[in-house]
Amino acid sequence: MEEHPLVREVYPELVAELVHLLEAEGERWLAVTAPDLRLVAECGCGDAFCQSIRTAEHPPGTPYGPGHRNVMLAPEVGDLILDVVDERIVYVEVLFRPPMARRDAAA
Repeated sequence: MEEHPLVREVYPELVAELVHLLEAEGERWLAVTAPDLRLVAECGCGDAFCQSIRTAEHPPGTPYGPGHRNVMLAPEVGDLILDVVDERIVYVEVLFRPPMARRDAAA
């Protein structure tokens, strides 16, 4: 089975911004782990303002359950909200932001 690409290889600017914002929020552990996030799936909701990504497998429409928390970051533009389960980033909400430049993960 092929491994999901690293988010930093597909969206390097996003990961750099996440690390910076997480450190500013005092979320040191999450900042350290952000460069190792995998791009499991794009959101797929179809909303023009959404570029969110899944960074872990999760059945759509089901709650995360115990150990879940949201981390709301303060980017200069739009919204970045993380779903964190047991101190692992499982979803990155990317809302109301300019289109992210996608790089080919194989490059």
